[in-house]
Amino acid sequence: MTNLMQPDIYRLFVYGSLRSGFHNSVYNYISRYFVFDGMGTVQGKLFDMGEYPAAIPCTEEYFIIGELYHIAQVEEFGWVMEQLDDYEGLLVEPGGIPLYRRELVNVLFKNTAVTSWMYWYNRPVTNEPRIESGDYVAYKMRIGK
Repeated sequence: MTNLMQPDIYRLFVYGSLRSGFHNSVYNYISRYFVFDGMGTVQGKLFDMGEYPAAIPCTEEYFIIGELYHIAQVEEFGWVMEQLDDYEGLLVEPGGIPLYRRELVNVLFKNTAVTSWMYWYNRPVTNEPRIESGDYVAYKMRIGK
């Protein structure tokens, strides 16, 4: 995590089904409100949970490959992120455990660290296969799904 630098607080790093390689309704939502900046990496491990990936922060030299975006209209950022929080399972009943948590992370982008929001998996990944490459799109293409 890092400080809330004003130009970077409106960024979003996505690594799973929100990436452009999936062309689903949620990606269409992303592309409507966010502008693609380019590919980046975040330190962490990626796991295959079956229908979706799980990103877990780590201190080892493992990296997650994803896409970095910035919001097109700054005034819409709060509302747009609330919708994504709902999609990612952050909004739960009292006492419930959210599926993901949104945090600020350092994204390595064009040889520079930039601050961005990212969704980390918030539950155990016991016995789930690790995606060695850190690239969910390439992994899904390789396994034919």
